Amino acid sequence: MAVKVLVYSLGCPKNQVDLEIMLKKLEAANFLLVEDFQGADIAIVNTCAFIEDAKKESIESILEAADYKSDGIIKKIIVTGCLAERYRDEIFKEIPLVDAVLGIGANEDIVAACHAVMENTKVKSFPPKEKLPLDGSRTLTTPRHYAYLRIADGCSNHCSFCAIPSIRGAFRSRQMENIIEEAKALVEDGASEIILIAQDTTRYGEDIYKENKLPELLLKLCEIEKLKWIRLLYCYPDRISDELLEVMATQSKILKYLDIPIQHASEKILKAMNRKGDKDSLLSLIEKIRNRIPDIVLRTTIMTGFPGEAEEEFNTLSEFVNEARFDRLGCFAYSREEGTPASSFENQVDPETAKNRCEIIMEGQYNIVCENNKKHIGKTLDVVMEGYDGYSDCFYGRAYMDAPDIDAQIIFTSNYHIEQGDIVPVNILAVAETGYDLIGEAV
Repeated sequence: MAVKVLVYSLGCPKNQVDLEIMLKKLEAANFLLVEDFQGADIAIVNTCAFIEDAKKESIESILEAADYKSDGIIKKIIVTGCLAERYRDEIFKEIPLVDAVLGIGANEDIVAACHAVMENTKVKSFPPKEKLPLDGSRTLTTPRHYAYLRIADGCSNHCSFCAIPSIRGAFRSRQMENIIEEAKALVEDGASEIILIAQDTTRYGEDIYKENKLPELLLKLCEIEKLKWIRLLYCYPDRISDELLEVMATQSKILKYLDIPIQHASEKILKAMNRKGDKDSLLSLIEKIRNRIPDIVLRTTIMTGFPGEAEEEFNTLSEFVNEARFDRLGCFAYSREEGTPASSFENQVDPETAKNRCEIIMEGQYNIVCENNKKHIGKTLDVVMEGYDGYSDCFYGRAYMDAPDIDAQIIFTSNYHIEQGDIVPVNILAVAETGYDLIGEAV
C-alpha cells in the first residue's frame, strides 16, 4: 500500500519551488500525496524563517503536526525548509515528536528520508547548501495558468538585518539554457504567466557569466510563442539598469510591473543596513523608471524600527513614501534576527514603536492606493480570471498591476462563459469599498 504524504508549505515563492521539486520526487517514488492530516502517514512541514512572524507560524505548524501524531492520526513528521536549516539542533530538542529535520541541501534526499522514518529511523541531514537542486521537474502547487520560475538562489548582498545568506548561502544563478527549457515546459503545460523569482533577480548571471544577463534572459523568454505574461519580482534598486528598463519598455510580454524592495529612505539607516542610496537617489530612480515606462506599477517593501531609526529618520521614510506614491507597498516592523549583524547594533528601537510607525506608514499608503486606483476607472484592462464567487455572482482575477497572493484583485461580471486562466478585457467601473480592489465588467 502506498505511503500517504501531506505536505504543508510556508513562506515565499522560492520556498514553494523547493517544495514543488520535492513533490515531484515523491510522486515518482510512488508516494501518494494527500491534502489532509486525516489518513496521512507522513506530514512534511516546509518551513520559513525569514522574520519572527514567519518563524512563529512555522513552529505552530510543526506543533500542529505533533498534536496529530500524538493523537495517532499521522505517523511521522519531517521538517524541511529555512527553519530546519537555521535551527537544526533546536527542532529535535524542543519538539521530540519530529522524526526528521532536513536542511535545504537535503531536499534532494526527501524520498530516502521518507523511507527511513517509516522504518522508525530518525534522520538529521545538513549537506552543503549548494546541494539544493535549482533545476528539476516540479509538481506545481499554483493554478495551471501561472507558475514561478526560479532563476537563482541564495544571496550575496549581505544586508545587515537579513539571515538569508546564512540560510541559503551565496547567490547562485541557473544556466540560462535550463531556465528557458523549464519555461517552455511550463508554458506547454498551460502556464500563460511566468513569474521570475530569486533573492535578487537583477543580479542574474553575474556569478556564472561575469556580467548581468537579466535583460538577455528576458528577451529569450519573450521568444516563447504561447507565453503571454512575464512578471519580475525582487529587483534590487542598485541594479535596475537602463538596459533592463529598455527591454521592459519595448517587450509587450513583460508586464509593466516592477517589485523593488527598498527597505528605507534615510541614508543613515540604509548605510547601517549595508545598502546604498538615500531619499533623493531613490526618488530619482523612481522618476527615471516612470519616465521610461509611463504605465509602470511599482511595488516595494519597507521596514520601520531598524536600529538607530529616530524620529528624523522615520520622518524621512514617511516623506519618501508620500512623494514616491507607490502603487503597491508592504511595510514591516524590524525583526531582530539572531546571528545577523543588526541584532547586535546599539540603539535598538522599541518593538511597539516600530509597530506604531509601520501602522502610520500603511495608513498613509492606503490613501495613496485609493487615489491611484481611481485613475483606472473607465479604462479597459486585460484580466486573468482566477475564480468565481457564487455568493456575489462575480468573477475575480488580476491585471498586470497585481502579483498572485500579495496584491489586489479585480472583481467583475461577465455575460459570457469564462474558464479559469482565460485573459479577458474588463472595463473598470469603480473602486471597491476596501479601496484596494477594482470592480468592472467583461467586454
